[in-house]
Amino acid sequence: MRILLVEDEPELARWLAKTLARHAGIVVDWADDGVLADRRLATEDFDAVVLDLGLPGLDGHGVIARMRERDDRTPVLVLTARDSLTERVGTLHEGADDFLPKPFMVEELEARLLALVRRARGKEHPRLACGPLQFDTSSQRFTVSGEPLSLSPREHAVLRALIQRSGEPMNKQQILDRVFPGDAEVNLEAVEVHVHRLRKKLAGKGVQIVTLRGLGYCLEPADPAGPHTP
Repeated sequence: MRILLVEDEPELARWLAKTLARHAGIVVDWADDGVLADRRLATEDFDAVVLDLGLPGLDGHGVIARMRERDDRTPVLVLTARDSLTERVGTLHEGADDFLPKPFMVEELEARLLALVRRARGKEHPRLACGPLQFDTSSQRFTVSGEPLSLSPREHAVLRALIQRSGEPMNKQQILDRVFPGDAEVNLEAVEVHVHRLRKKLAGKGVQIVTLRGLGYCLEPADPAGPHTP
């Protein structure tokens, strides 16, 4: 999962980014003002937004308003010290999806984020399952038909990104941004290598990574009639 954290307190932002990455494998991009956040949301793809309301440049209300005006339906979790009933109700009516007051427990933030992404994905296309392949968000482990799937750390990270968008194509750059942000040693060709290795490990297990030309890779249940042409 890749989220945009919009928070003007650097210490809190750094702590959140490290904690969410360590406990939930969430890639956190950070913007410290509303104008920058709005620019990034207009041009980049995120699974969710964690948004403070009291921001410089453009406040959180303005960020939400601009997102919804351009029909950006990315889930927004508002994180703020303003905990009045009027504030909560007003923010939800403006287009926020959830509200978590400060101070908070990071475990609750993680759980709320996962719930938001699952709801945004829809019941018919579970975010963390694809055919017999399952990803347990608590243990951070993959299983196929109940059996553990042995993966290297980078294979695990790539497959986690794909299962979060199961049934939808992801191009190499999107995978790179979610899995290896800021890692200069990993390039687009490395993504191809990891996908190739994953395909071998998933062969005959009822789930496959297909190539949609011009769109990217897509994780989907295997066709019982035969393999999909890559």
